Amino acid sequence: MSKTAAVVGAGIAGIAAAIRLAVKGYRVDVFEANSYPGGKLSGFTQNGFRFDAGPSLFTMPQLVDELFQLAGRNPNDYFDYIRLEETCRYFWDDGTQLTAWADRNAFAREVENQLGEPADHLLAHLADSAAKYDITEKLFLHRSLHKLSTWFNRDALYGYLNLPKLEVFKTMNRANEQRFQNPKLVQLFNRYATYNGSDPYQTPATMNIIPHLEYNIGAFFPKDGMIGITNSLVRLAEELGVRFQYNTRVMELITEGNRVTAVVADGQRPLAYSVVISNMDIVSTFHKLLPNARQPERILRQPKSSSGLIFYWGIQREFPELGLHNIFFSADYRAEFDAIFNRKTLSDDPTVYLNITSKHKPDDAPPNCENWFILINASNNSGQDWDELIAKTRENIIRKLSRNLGVDVASLIVCESVLDPRSIEIRTSSSQGALYGNSSNNRFAAFLRHANFSRQFRNLYFVGGSVHPGGGIPLCLLSAKIATDLI
Repeated sequence: MSKTAAVVGAGIAGIAAAIRLAVKGYRVDVFEANSYPGGKLSGFTQNGFRFDAGPSLFTMPQLVDELFQLAGRNPNDYFDYIRLEETCRYFWDDGTQLTAWADRNAFAREVENQLGEPADHLLAHLADSAAKYDITEKLFLHRSLHKLSTWFNRDALYGYLNLPKLEVFKTMNRANEQRFQNPKLVQLFNRYATYNGSDPYQTPATMNIIPHLEYNIGAFFPKDGMIGITNSLVRLAEELGVRFQYNTRVMELITEGNRVTAVVADGQRPLAYSVVISNMDIVSTFHKLLPNARQPERILRQPKSSSGLIFYWGIQREFPELGLHNIFFSADYRAEFDAIFNRKTLSDDPTVYLNITSKHKPDDAPPNCENWFILINASNNSGQDWDELIAKTRENIIRKLSRNLGVDVASLIVCESVLDPRSIEIRTSSSQGALYGNSSNNRFAAFLRHANFSRQFRNLYFVGGSVHPGGGIPLCLLSAKIATDLI
């Protein structure tokens, strides 16, 4: 039993943790309640259309490559991707359109030509984003915030000396309004609060580090789609001897003193492991698997991030004016976030994100067709009448896209699936269907996520979007690195 590990949940962080432990010589079992790996990072096919079910933006590919390199493998033998020449296409209801080019100078010229915003303003903002990332990366993203050693080293000193640059006492919206003259560009960069499920009118300007990942490092596309990340890592894990048990829900973690002594999965006898890692949402981990343990109520009670409402549409037409990533902005962004976070409902004029992987992977849709992944930011599940909200929002989305594209979108939909906060909560055990765990709507949010280790049980660790350092593929992968480094 000296080097055995159980991982609860085959989300991307759980898979990454399993690989890292297998490389360290552990015999690893991964328990997954669903019939497939990946958690939110999964996919499905309907009527000849293939869809990535969840995350659709790929940044920091080096974190995926690193897992293959740790195992002594060539990443190119498992996983391939391209760097995108354009990051996103933006649309406003007044007819304004803007392409965010991967080349920063080209993007800056586009901003000046289309919005009248001086190019230098855009370049200065991206430089500021890079500086914020440089200050926070080694301190916050690669280490546990809950270990004393994190705060007494050269990286920490560098962070302390540059603390004013992080603008922790200013909101993202306020910082962006001070940077840009054109409200459309303010709105564009306010959008990055949604990358961790937050409100730009509340979250600190520190979160302006997020554009750095897209514009300075780059946005990428896996040649097999986002599901290619999951599939390639599962293949690697299995080659390393990791055993995946699907359709196997963990029911309880048995504890004795300061250790987890056994894992109880549905229909199985209790199994003992030297190390246990939970990739389950931290709220569900404590409430469902450790109901008799001391509950970290202050953290568990923190407000949750936003969720999402997703429509997967098979469209019987091609649109050359659309790219891989497209955003159709609402006319009143502040009202949209007020609806999500304060009124716990959906805006009548939502900002619509449209992802079309068939632009780069033509076999994701039949000939002369496109696979549309439609996402709007939604409030988390708090008992709303979702059936009514979904029906109403579907009409609002169709009306908005039809107006912008000059065609009746409804007549082009040949198949449809829907994912809402209720089903996200059920499928992924995410508390209230939140996509990113706790929200980041206050300046102390980074410290209100659970640590990657347990103070009660010395062999229990935590990974995934609900714990440090946060949600999204890169941070989930880093959570696995932090936890397994601690082990």
